[in-house]
Amino acid sequence: MSRRVVVAGGGIAGLAAAHRLVELNKEKSLGLEVMLIEASPRLGGSIATEKIGDFIVEAGPDSFITEKPWALRLCDRLGLASRLVSTQAANHKIYVVHKGKLQALPEGFFLLAPTRLWPFVQTPLFSLGGKLRMAAEIFLPRGAIDGDESLGAFVRRRFGAEALDRVAQPLVGGIYAADPDQLSLSATMPRFKEMERSRRSVILSMVSEQRRRARNRETGSGARWSLFVTLAGGMQELVDRIASRLPEGCVRLNTPIVELIEDRDKKLWKVTTGANKSHEAEGVILATPSFRTAELLRGVASGAADDLKQITHASTATVSLAFRQEDFPRPPESFGFVVPAIEKRKIMACTFSSLKYPGRAPKDYVLLRAFVGGILQPDLFQDNDVTMVKNVRAELAALLGVTAQPFFSRLCRHPNSMPQYVVGHEARIRRIEEALNGFPTLALAGNTYHGVGISDCVRSGEEAAEKVINHIR
Repeated sequence: MSRRVVVAGGGIAGLAAAHRLVELNKEKSLGLEVMLIEASPRLGGSIATEKIGDFIVEAGPDSFITEKPWALRLCDRLGLASRLVSTQAANHKIYVVHKGKLQALPEGFFLLAPTRLWPFVQTPLFSLGGKLRMAAEIFLPRGAIDGDESLGAFVRRRFGAEALDRVAQPLVGGIYAADPDQLSLSATMPRFKEMERSRRSVILSMVSEQRRRARNRETGSGARWSLFVTLAGGMQELVDRIASRLPEGCVRLNTPIVELIEDRDKKLWKVTTGANKSHEAEGVILATPSFRTAELLRGVASGAADDLKQITHASTATVSLAFRQEDFPRPPESFGFVVPAIEKRKIMACTFSSLKYPGRAPKDYVLLRAFVGGILQPDLFQDNDVTMVKNVRAELAALLGVTAQPFFSRLCRHPNSMPQYVVGHEARIRRIEEALNGFPTLALAGNTYHGVGISDCVRSGEEAAEKVINHIR
């Protein structure tokens, strides 16, 4: 028998794990057989790109962050660096829905707090009392909380309720589809916790950081790429390129795993798939959603399985619509807008895809993408397709004045796709990892553990591959 490693799950984490196994196999001449097993009929998980004429429509993630280097490095190794595309600088502005109208996020406002005085003073997003409360953060002492804290509690404590309700909640909700009062600060945005610890004031720390970045730009030592990048032909390019680098016969689609058993005598894993077909493997990487991973680990590590079952998920949907530019009373000139939950509307956010990245739509057309559902509005995800598209169009008519029939629409659903990093998440993940310490040739990967973004998933897949390789006999 060849030395086999099975990767379960063909999303970006599983693909990154399989690709890294192939790389290490070649580098170290290990004689491995890599088997990537995916239950669905396609690879990529939530990543999927559809080309409609000259439009590029993303079903799921449309980009990845460059401050976390793992996806960038993978693209470089795959020969995709020349295909990377930065955001269009002219449209960096972001809007927030406030009292039924779009208001520009003040220049220099970064997620939680302002870094520039005059734009902050002028914005109608906050009342005078709200602005004074936020400005008072400069004088507040460090917090006394040593353990985990919710993002909502942190923002209220440092900046007040208006900062949370009107800006922090919708911006963070767009990333995690989460309730900030449940979201773990240390698991999602530890940077702000560290700012408070090291500099006391988050605002002063952020101002210092902004000045450092400005100096880097002036000296030409800034980042080569924008904060977010995509691929010229859409994120599907990343999936397709990885798949093309895997050995022939490596991928098994439409193949759900039904059981995982450890054979301690042989020091092997027995992986059983549909039709009661078994595969022996020296190593296994589970890049499946946490609720599936819990089922597979039930007979292997019940403690880890119990903790995995406790992780909740949010469901989201995207509705992409194409309009002619002339359909807009005023041409949009930004990446899009976010919608605070207190506005009680039927979308979480909307991205102007064709303004965020070049080449997403033909000239004289605008491609929009609205987001529906999340942990705060789960009922909206349950709407049927016709109702959901109708609601999105109604919101765009109210907020943008677009009442014309769209050139086309595409609705994509992602059920249970966003694991919720609630308070205590890091402690739970530590317990899971400790419970699996006795299984060195078993590794977990995916957006459940140490980050939900594409770059985080790439990192988790590659680290899982390296762990298994290092411990294979």
